[in-house]
Amino acid sequence: MISKTMEKALNEQINKELFSAYYYYSMAAYLESENFKGMANFMKAQAFEEMGHVVKIFDYVNEQGGRVILQAIEKPKSDYDSPQHVFELAFEHEKYVTSLINDLVKLALTENDFATKAFLDWFITEQVEEEANMDSIVKKFNIVGTNGHGLLMLDDQLGQRTPPTTILSAEEK
Repeated sequence: MISKTMEKALNEQINKELFSAYYYYSMAAYLESENFKGMANFMKAQAFEEMGHVVKIFDYVNEQGGRVILQAIEKPKSDYDSPQHVFELAFEHEKYVTSLINDLVKLALTENDFATKAFLDWFITEQVEEEANMDSIVKKFNIVGTNGHGLLMLDDQLGQRTPPTTILSAEEK
């Protein structure tokens, strides 16, 4: 069983993960409108991955005897200065999500909720990977700049990301 405080916090995290997916779809829409289809593909895959996070938390709350209460999702930003700006914002967003996960871990420890702390360990590891990936892409933008062949090569490289075929793979569930 999880406490009402933890249940509320996890419900808020579900909302933040849904917003993350919405935000990445907004970024994909912008990138497609600018004809960066590879970068848009990357962001669509990122959005799909965020939905997997939603399902993980949703299922955990229910398994622990809590109740999922969905909330309104904030409207994401829709205008960006450049593809580089999109990925800089994505990197900042991943750092923000990391802070949210860290806050959940602190709450779990404060409440001596070791089951939830163990559950959240997966997200801690995931966020290390998410930040590293976005940081790497931002650094590549800093090298290639906003114009020219390097930008097109980066678009092609990011387009190679294969979106998952299901919300959660068997190993994540």
